[in-house]
Amino acid sequence: MKRGYITILSILVIFTSCVSLQQKAKNHFSTGEYQLAIATFSQLLEKEPDNPEANYYIAESYRLSNRVEKSSPYYEQLLEHEESFENYYYKGKSLKSQGEYDDALKAFEAAKKWTMDDEKVDLADKEIANIKAIASIEPIWPNHKLENYELLNSPGIDYAPVVSENYLYFTSSRGGGGIYTATGQGYTKLFRARAEGIKVDVQNIQAVPEFRNESGLNQGAIAISPDGNTIIYARGNSTSRRDLPDVSLFATYFRGGGFTEPVFMALNEEPTYWNSTPAFSPDGETLYFASNRPDGYGGTDLYKATRLANGDFGNVQNLGPEINTKGNEMFPRPMSNGEFYFASDGHPGFGKLDIFVAKEENGVIKVKNLGPNINSVADDFGIFFTNYPKEGFITSNREGGKGDDDIYFFQDFTPKPKVVNVFLNVVTKGKTEDEKEEILPQTRVALYDENNQTIDGNFSNQNGRLRFQLQPDQTFTMIASKNGYFTKSIPYSTKGKTPSPEELIQDVTNVNLDTTIVLERLVLEKAIVLENIYYDLDKADIRPDAAEELDKLVKILKDNPSIRIELSSHTDARASDAYNDNLSQRRAESAVEYIVSQGIDRDRLEAKGYGKRQLLIENAQNEEEHQVNRRTEFKVIEITD
Repeated sequence: MKRGYITILSILVIFTSCVSLQQKAKNHFSTGEYQLAIATFSQLLEKEPDNPEANYYIAESYRLSNRVEKSSPYYEQLLEHEESFENYYYKGKSLKSQGEYDDALKAFEAAKKWTMDDEKVDLADKEIANIKAIASIEPIWPNHKLENYELLNSPGIDYAPVVSENYLYFTSSRGGGGIYTATGQGYTKLFRARAEGIKVDVQNIQAVPEFRNESGLNQGAIAISPDGNTIIYARGNSTSRRDLPDVSLFATYFRGGGFTEPVFMALNEEPTYWNSTPAFSPDGETLYFASNRPDGYGGTDLYKATRLANGDFGNVQNLGPEINTKGNEMFPRPMSNGEFYFASDGHPGFGKLDIFVAKEENGVIKVKNLGPNINSVADDFGIFFTNYPKEGFITSNREGGKGDDDIYFFQDFTPKPKVVNVFLNVVTKGKTEDEKEEILPQTRVALYDENNQTIDGNFSNQNGRLRFQLQPDQTFTMIASKNGYFTKSIPYSTKGKTPSPEELIQDVTNVNLDTTIVLERLVLEKAIVLENIYYDLDKADIRPDAAEELDKLVKILKDNPSIRIELSSHTDARASDAYNDNLSQRRAESAVEYIVSQGIDRDRLEAKGYGKRQLLIENAQNEEEHQVNRRTEFKVIEITD
């Protein structure tokens, strides 16, 4: 009897102890002490691994303390006892935050089968769509690289960096004093260190001197106005029951040589609302922040408030469904170019919070994930640019960090483009009366692009040389001119004359090209023979091969708009004078008509048929000598100003 009494008593003691432990754990959960609830319920699971109540509270404690990635085994245990939308849905969220996308899809599909609620089905469908969209996410800045700022981070929490007046301000649990029982981490305070861009003086980190960090609560994300005279930060999670029940925004203002005591901001509206992650617009006239107030689209939404006449902020507005989702949006960062950066777990992303950018395009706001080189399956948030968009900071609790939330810096490692310099060396020459070429100094050469816009121009030196720097793979026109010479235009292209980008080895490659421009003397009444102007027997029609040669004369006339010419046609000595005069006149007029058809004013042209009256070879004996006499010439008969 005595032994049996002792056994029964022991069972009663154990049962009473378990009941007491379970109630204690529930009390921790109900007061938001999630880490204590996890620790206490874990003791129960050691004895009863499949205890549904213990698994439920541990799973929810991890989820509600933003550690949903640790909750999947507990939801799995719950599903052994009860299949429900919530258990499948949150299991899917946990799996997604671990990068197990295929299993997460199965969990979300299963969740839909256990509800008739359209809103819940929409939630699952949104998660499914977001996971399927992951494959199409490409990096906005493919050459940006992240690096953990190990010398800045502590073994605890470090997050939300902002730079103001050469100081980096951030939130950290280092030396915070006390444990925040929702996460098991230390309470956070605000710190600063001198910084030049992303280079931080990590040896001299100090608590913010503008106001006093309070003990027994979290001082969270900080925002500093562009002029440095207003500081707004998040404050909450106090251990005192007489303090505010949730996280609220507080403001301190620079007055009379110092900052005022922080005050509760009216835009918080209700003390039971969660308000945090503030950020100023570039002009300081708008404050952006996150809140869970009841008029949102779900979770935490992003809002904006405008500066009032008294310096406070009011007229709070939700940023709308293009930005906000049924998930959580926070950590806004507006930019002066209209881009708006923020963190979200509701837009298509890799796991938990990702960083996104929203920008208006053709009247529509487009939201884009920054990509896998910035975001991870963990929480990524709090972007701040020190040199937009090439460098700055973000916060992440991704695997491999030094503590929980860590501060990372990013830089743009886009390779510098290899440069090809194309130099065109030009030599200007002129023809002498005996058709020899000689250096022609002080010749004006102008360079025009394909749109006939002047690129460059200069005079050749005493050696007839000058140099232009050109672009690869482009077409140009050079126009050379000098008094006493025909102006000449020459097309020139660098296409195919430089190495391809794949062939470039050095950062800078110089390519030298050479060309010579020869100008003809402009002498009044000097006959210039147009070569290869042929006509069919006894005809005056312009043949295609003759048209090609006449086009050269058209070009000379266009290049030299101040000259008038006589275009003459000559025959050989065969046939009668009358016949040859008539034929040569018709041929000269036919050539003039062709030139006019190419855009040359008729008043600049005179047609003259000389027949056989100006033979170059008297008494021609063979066909070759007759051909010399059968010629078409032009000569300048007038130069107008």
